[in-house]
Amino acid sequence: MPRPIRAAVSASALAHNLAIARRHAGAAKVWAVLKANAYGHGLERAARALGAADGFAVLDFQEAARLRALGVQQPVLMLEGVFDPGDVELLRRHTLVPVVHTGAQIEMLRSVAPGAKLDCYLKANTGMNRLGFDAGGLRAAYEALRALPQVGAVTLMTHFADADGAAGIAGQLAVFDKMIKPLGPAPRSLANSAALLRFPKETAGDWVRPGIMLYGCSPFSGRSAESLGLKPVMTLSSKIIAVQRLKRGERVGYGFSYEAAGALTIGIVACGYGDGYPRHAPSGTPVLVDGQRASTVGRVSMDMFAVDLTGVSGAGIGTPVTLWGEGLPADEVGAAAGTISYELFTKLTSRVPVVEVA
Repeated sequence: MPRPIRAAVSASALAHNLAIARRHAGAAKVWAVLKANAYGHGLERAARALGAADGFAVLDFQEAARLRALGVQQPVLMLEGVFDPGDVELLRRHTLVPVVHTGAQIEMLRSVAPGAKLDCYLKANTGMNRLGFDAGGLRAAYEALRALPQVGAVTLMTHFADADGAAGIAGQLAVFDKMIKPLGPAPRSLANSAALLRFPKETAGDWVRPGIMLYGCSPFSGRSAESLGLKPVMTLSSKIIAVQRLKRGERVGYGFSYEAAGALTIGIVACGYGDGYPRHAPSGTPVLVDGQRASTVGRVSMDMFAVDLTGVSGAGIGTPVTLWGEGLPADEVGAAAGTISYELFTKLTSRVPVVEVA
């Protein structure tokens, strides 16, 4: 019999969350962001469930090729563009839309053979200081792209660093508007999940780029996904495989990091950092044991960890445990472990079976 851990991915929840994104986007088109194997949910699986999206955004060319092999006809946006001259031919082969954020990438595009034009995105650095042209270089880059016979439409884009926080978008948006004013009318793409949910009117533009909200999580630390109308997509679950009864002063796990303050019953759950559960999750990280809230005790091991069964009725060997997902938001688990849901999803390892559910 296989080990009891599994991740269930809901296709209907993905479709529901896309509908929420579209409702906020208004007339704008929607890029469904599928980078990092669809945030750990499975690229092909997510692409099928999100088939109503206007396009898909990925990071590497293998992901783009997998989408085309799946039969995806929508545009595919390459979020970091080309990495070396050998990638340029792949743009034409798979009909991809590159993001251009350096002068070197413009030079690479010059090597594209005559034929069907490639649409491009041109990225402005409005203060996040990762990728993109600054105010002094954006106009020259735009004019260089428009002059290339290989290039079709050019969409202007930027990325917000704190759309979910105190800074918001006002400062970066003002910088962006000032940068693009000399360029004349052009399509725009601004909003990530946080900007789309919080500032839809200001940032919808022509295309939006939701990511984490599609997978049922909130980009805001103080606002739940449920309050945003989002449904959890991935539920990671396992079972209790052993029960131990401790006396006061007895300890649990590697390093004896947890000591029982009194008589204590613990359940051993078949899940550990070898499955992608965060090793640094402290005692007190929430779980659901047969639908009842409980918490971890002791250090997370490679293959298992312990939960306090105090107050949990009827728990024993074989009792189901939810690590995150339906009934227990991944955002809450991530916060307890000092991380975010994005990392929980993308750290899920290949030994965890993934099943698709309705």
